[in-house]
Amino acid sequence: MMKGLRNYLNKIKPKFEAGGKYGRFASTFEAFESFLYTPNTVTKQGAHIRDAMDLKRTMTVVIVALLPALLFGMFNVGYQHNNVALGLTETTVMQNFWFGFLKVLPIIVVAYVVGLGIEFIFAEIRHEEVNEGFLVSGLLIPMIMPVDCPLWIVAVATAFAVIVGKEMFGGTGMNIFNPALLARAFIFFAYPTAISGNEVWVAGLKNASAQGMPLVDGYSGATPLGDAAAALSSGTVQSADAIQWSMGTTPIDWFYGLIPGSIGETSTLAILIGAFILIWTGVGSWRIMLSTVVGGLVMGGIFNLVGANVMMTIPAWYHLIIGGFAFGTVFMATDPVTAAQTNRGKWIYGFLIGVLCVLTRVLNPGYPEGMMLAILFMNAMVPLIDHYVVQGNVKRRLKRAKANA
Repeated sequence: MMKGLRNYLNKIKPKFEAGGKYGRFASTFEAFESFLYTPNTVTKQGAHIRDAMDLKRTMTVVIVALLPALLFGMFNVGYQHNNVALGLTETTVMQNFWFGFLKVLPIIVVAYVVGLGIEFIFAEIRHEEVNEGFLVSGLLIPMIMPVDCPLWIVAVATAFAVIVGKEMFGGTGMNIFNPALLARAFIFFAYPTAISGNEVWVAGLKNASAQGMPLVDGYSGATPLGDAAAALSSGTVQSADAIQWSMGTTPIDWFYGLIPGSIGETSTLAILIGAFILIWTGVGSWRIMLSTVVGGLVMGGIFNLVGANVMMTIPAWYHLIIGGFAFGTVFMATDPVTAAQTNRGKWIYGFLIGVLCVLTRVLNPGYPEGMMLAILFMNAMVPLIDHYVVQGNVKRRLKRAKANA
């Protein structure tokens, strides 16, 4: 079968080459061909490195690392809907997963269709090959969305991320901001009610009573961070233990992920499995991951010493397992394009992300998450960090050279 497909592609390939009947679609044909088979082209000039880990393989590894969090997120959508919102405790794991799968799949399809469609259009306009970079972004965007986010908003945000975040800078490898986070930031500022997640698990139940189901329109799917921020704003809760709280969840629930939240960010355990895959394959930077965790713990520890409000009294390690801290640390901060390139720069970059995330969570109850803005801000600071790291290395080498002379 594969041999027959290969022969068919070889037969029609001349039509998609320069001067062929469909020559203007050469980039599109090349994208599908290279997706199915390893390209038979090589670099023709300049110095180059031969290595098995090309961009396609790197993107594939990241997708595999994302699967545990994605699959658990699908299950959690069904769990929050059936077991928490409706109280249907007799539902099975597969029933919950299937419900979540049907809710999440359309978001993934919309993100890929819109994003890849734009990528193909720009590739044809520029007469370039279609880059594989969006294979990961197209999965990251749905995973950082609430499951009830309208599909048209997902489409608009994806288009914004690809056009403004990537293509305006020259395409894959040239962008300075993480495209998936740009999509979330666009929704956060343009459509804040669509990203809040307050009723993320009860979408589609407006006619519940007519269907003989419990009426759950008033159910609030607030996250632990949302509860803490509300407590801080209202002044009704005086201790971190009391916040634990109004939802009836515990740190164990947060670690396993049985809490409301964006699709892929709730389970720290599933995210850690992905982190192991990225570190083991060398695709993700352990320096960035570790330094981000250290930065969050240090900032959280400082606030614990101050203890001026409820959010400051939350144990520092809580920040690691609630909200998008773990997901952002493993899959967003380590983006090889937008992260620091020097080893020392990675330590600085990751540490400051952790610090800024906790700083934003504690001091700004109107935006209790913090991870998104922390990473985007540090994306902008990366060139400056790497510049000073490189200049510092140059100065030290010059001093050693003068001393040896």
